[in-house]
Amino acid sequence: MEIEALADEFARRDWQEITETDDPVRFAMIGVGWWTREQAMPAVANGDLCETTVLVSGDREKAADAAASSPTVERAITYDEFHEGAASDAYDAVYVVTPNALHLPFVETAAELDKAILCEKPMEATVERAERMVEVCDEHDATLMIAYRMHTEPAVRRAKELLDEGVIGDPVFINGNMTERILELVPDPDQWRLDGELSGGCAVMDIGLYPLNTSRFLLDEDPVGVRGTVASVQEEFADVPDEHGAFQLDFPGHVYAVCTASQNAYMASHISVIGTEGRLRIEPAFYPWDDRALTVSRGGTTFDVDFEQVDQMEEEFEYFSHCLLAGEEPYPDGEHGLVDIEAIEAVYEASETESTVDLR
Repeated sequence: MEIEALADEFARRDWQEITETDDPVRFAMIGVGWWTREQAMPAVANGDLCETTVLVSGDREKAADAAASSPTVERAITYDEFHEGAASDAYDAVYVVTPNALHLPFVETAAELDKAILCEKPMEATVERAERMVEVCDEHDATLMIAYRMHTEPAVRRAKELLDEGVIGDPVFINGNMTERILELVPDPDQWRLDGELSGGCAVMDIGLYPLNTSRFLLDEDPVGVRGTVASVQEEFADVPDEHGAFQLDFPGHVYAVCTASQNAYMASHISVIGTEGRLRIEPAFYPWDDRALTVSRGGTTFDVDFEQVDQMEEEFEYFSHCLLAGEEPYPDGEHGLVDIEAIEAVYEASETESTVDLR
């Protein structure tokens, strides 16, 4: 097999038919923290199919300050005003990026207002609240996409193509890692990620989600069993169960994914798939500010696969907006996101009970 020849052609946006529009999707950004200001808003500003027109925050002054930096933002409103329907004529879709346990009420209001919804991952802090999110969107026939930006990341999409083409044979093992020092990234000891009520968990819930979900995407399968161990060691993580976490996902066909995550370790990320005939590896993988690299090994040959480095957030927003403009259902949807919440809760349960949790 001439494996290098298989890497010659790759359509970065194989989903795209609409490339420009005179009627871009107008977004209300709900939550105006650093991620919205430094990642989401610039990504939308650089895109062709959407724009930010409304900012929503618990702090009106904070929203107004962020709005002043954007030529497209028309209104800056409070959370209460959003729930009351203020400025609802100024946006078509919402991007929900509040703390995890606060996603549901904003999704409920957006669905009632007949708005499309892009909700950050994890979709909620508990299985019950995630289930309610799916229910309310079904009740109002509201479009809901969970913001897994790896699904539109070219390195991951190319890896999936090569995996599906059988370049490394049948998959056997996946290994994924995402680690960081959260108190260096966000130097606030009172941040919501360290509040178990708001976050629902820490390392596994916040960043262990990346190798978990990317494993599902690459295999196009859902896990049937979970085992794992979590621990909080340092005092700063006393209110959450998992400063560090390691877990194994059992997939159909005796394929296994081993994932690690930490909010207090050297920043690193990778995911690799070992098959019966070779290996695919993406490293770095998950951080949007890193240039991703995809390597393929088979039969004594190893080579790097070329692809265009992109703004992951821009790809995600453009994909979601494209689906709305084209009248297509975006993916991953709420049902897909719910599987991750169930798996994450199973990791915590497995750690407590020192047992395998069956997800079937």
